[in-house]
Amino acid sequence: MNVTQHPSVLAAKAEFIQAWLAMRRNAVLAPVSGYVAKRSVQLGAHVTPGTPLMSIVPLDQLWVDANFKESELQNIRAGQPALIEADLYGGKVEYHGKVVGMSAGTGSAFSLLPAQNATGNWIKVVQRVPVRISLDPAELIQHPLRIGLSTVATIDTHHREGAMLGTPMPATPVYATQTLGQPMQEAELIAENIIAKNLAK
Repeated sequence: MNVTQHPSVLAAKAEFIQAWLAMRRNAVLAPVSGYVAKRSVQLGAHVTPGTPLMSIVPLDQLWVDANFKESELQNIRAGQPALIEADLYGGKVEYHGKVVGMSAGTGSAFSLLPAQNATGNWIKVVQRVPVRISLDPAELIQHPLRIGLSTVATIDTHHREGAMLGTPMPATPVYATQTLGQPMQEAELIAENIIAKNLAK
C-alpha cells in the first residue's frame, strides 16, 4: 500500500489544507481598488458575515446623472457624446463623456412619497429624468472628481441612431473579484511537498 494513500496521511493532509485555507481567509479583500469614502468598522471590532465595513469608491470609473427636463429628452440617444463641466474646476476643465442611457422614470416617481394626483388638484410641474453619462477614465486621472459634485452637462444630439432608453446591461459584471476563489491547487501542492519531505527522511 502506498504511504501517501494511507487513511492517517489523507486525514492529516485534509486537516492541513483546511488550516491553510483558514489562514488565508484572515484578510478581507475588496473587490475593487479605490478610495474609502465611508468606514463603519474600527480596529479590534468583531464583524459577522454580511456586515458592511466600508464604502469603496473607484474614482477612475465615475458617471454623471444629468437631470434633463422631459421636454429635452426627445432627441437624446445612447452613445451620443457629451461635455461635462464640474463646479470644482469651473470652465477650465472639460470632461468628455458618452450617454449610456436614461432612467425608466422621473425622480419624483421613485421618491419615498410619490405625488398622488387623483384628486384633481394638480399643478403641472416640469419633471426631470436622470440621463447617465459615463466619463473618460484618462481625464478622471488628470482631474479627479468626487461623489456628489455639481456639474453642467451638454449633449450633442446630432446623431440619433442609438437606442432611446440605453443599451442592455452587459452579460459580464462591471466589477469582478477573484478573492473569493479558493486556491485549492496551491494548498494541495504544499501538502504533497510536506508529505514528500517526510517520506524522504
